[in-house]
Amino acid sequence: MLEARELECTRGERRLFSGLSFRLGAGQLLRVAGANGSGKTSLLRIMCGLLLPSAGELRWRGRPIRAEREEYCRNLVFIGHLNALKDDLTALENLQVAAALGGMTADAGRMLAALDRFGVAHCAELPTKILSQGQRRRVALARLALSAAAPLWILDEPFSALDVGAVVELEHLLAAHLASGGMVVLTTHQEVQVVAHTVLRIDLDVHTAALLAA
Repeated sequence: MLEARELECTRGERRLFSGLSFRLGAGQLLRVAGANGSGKTSLLRIMCGLLLPSAGELRWRGRPIRAEREEYCRNLVFIGHLNALKDDLTALENLQVAAALGGMTADAGRMLAALDRFGVAHCAELPTKILSQGQRRRVALARLALSAAAPLWILDEPFSALDVGAVVELEHLLAAHLASGGMVVLTTHQEVQVVAHTVLRIDLDVHTAALLAA
């Protein structure tokens, strides 16, 4: 279980949110909503341990993540709104690097199959710098097809720059992960259909950040 207790985030002189508490368990999807600048990306970075909250605490399986950082990081996959791809590497090489950094073991065949799920297997040997924005996004998302063992997926605008076919594939992949007991946290401005046992929503536009039933 991922648990937040009274999280607060302040950037400069501005408080983005405060008093934010929630619990996320197996099979549950958490959608983070809010206008641009409301703190969505900051919240996700806090949830990944990349940014410290101004106040409050985040716990994983009952223990503060700051005390179990390595263990916690082994249990999550984070894909930000930037694709975190190296321009001079091929699509396949980028996937290999991501797998190695994430502690995933996958041979070239599995990686090609992951790229194929998102329709970019034909780009496997091309340098990422020549790919379109949509292709780059699909290369980044191919990591998820290799990450079933990581229970927690945290995704910042994962559906951006995707065509209809890639949106449907991602919806299916997320639903399968949730059905197997995984957890997903995401932000999106798009109307998408992800099947989950429980869907929770945090709306950062609410004056006092509150956890609302979706």
